[in-house]
Amino acid sequence: MKTTPTFLPRLTLALFLSYLSVALSLTAVPVFVLSWPGFNNVLAGLAVGIPFLSTIFTRNYAGQIADATGGHRCMRRGLVLYALACGLCLFSTLPALPSAGHYGVLIAGRLLLGLGESLCIVGMMGWSIALAGQPKAGKVMAWTGAAMYGAFAVGGPVGLIMYQHFGFAALMLLSAALPLAGLLLISTVPGAPLHIGHREPFWSILNKIRGPGLAVALQGVGFASLGAFLSLRFLQAGWPYAGWGLTCFGAAFVGMRMLCGHLPDRIGGLKVALPSLLLEACGLALIWSAHTPEIALVGAFLTGAGCSMVYPSLGVEVVHRVPAPMRSTALGGYSAFQDLAYATTGPLAGFLADRTGYAEVFLLGSLCAMLGAGVVCLLLALKPHNA
Repeated sequence: MKTTPTFLPRLTLALFLSYLSVALSLTAVPVFVLSWPGFNNVLAGLAVGIPFLSTIFTRNYAGQIADATGGHRCMRRGLVLYALACGLCLFSTLPALPSAGHYGVLIAGRLLLGLGESLCIVGMMGWSIALAGQPKAGKVMAWTGAAMYGAFAVGGPVGLIMYQHFGFAALMLLSAALPLAGLLLISTVPGAPLHIGHREPFWSILNKIRGPGLAVALQGVGFASLGAFLSLRFLQAGWPYAGWGLTCFGAAFVGMRMLCGHLPDRIGGLKVALPSLLLEACGLALIWSAHTPEIALVGAFLTGAGCSMVYPSLGVEVVHRVPAPMRSTALGGYSAFQDLAYATTGPLAGFLADRTGYAEVFLLGSLCAMLGAGVVCLLLALKPHNA
């Protein structure tokens, strides 16, 4: 099937712009919430993690839209919702509102952000795989993650600097404009033909992908901990470079995707996921035990290198387990496992941080990555030798 040669870079850039609107606020939201009287780390963690709770309940919806109407329509709706969500978060800065009102508006905007993320990411993956073909599913998911975490590499320090110098309102205005630029960028990318065939119930699909889903959820604990609390770990320790942790993470993440993005399609996803999870565990343990900011930044770099290939590697396994007409639904369900980790890690890690400090949050992430490696070992042992 002939496709536009530049379709994947263009879709990836549009996803990068939309996720940059998420990344810009990721380091700023907890600091913003903690600036209000009476708000603690649990509420700050909830504000960071609540979009992922929203995505848990909307992944199936996004997958159904992508399978039934096409990934192009799904992604475009997601980009519009990204912009609307950031516009709603802007209203949390209104001085007339009490602190509780500020927080409620912020939570509402971030819930809408989660819906936009579901539609945008599931739509982009379904659209790209339909255009590129199933044998290149791993490459598509590698590019998808490179866009997302490349955005974190750029957005982490930029968002914190913008918040400190211009305030949260300016940050949200920029965040609302970025996905609209992405929408314009993909306006001429062609749609893909729909797959016609039997559609299984969603719960049946979840049963088929529960193993890879559990492993990617355990991987997600470490990333969610790093995204929500790495800057606070630096600030509590009195270290400089607080905004650069996500840059180190994102640079390693994108670099690994570019170097190794072809490996899951070539040698199998499970064989790539296992060493990746072990490397993530080592990086998080280094952040936990660090006594200098330089060591913590090395830990963030190793964590990014480890996290990088877990999602596309296990995603290749998911694509192989389901028929084409249910591919986007399956990928949505698979992503929901990771979303569950993101949604629950924020408040639970905040609860832990209030009692033990921020360092122990990263020990928790390291232990979860080790458990994820154990799940992958079990999947490897159960996999047929000719698969």
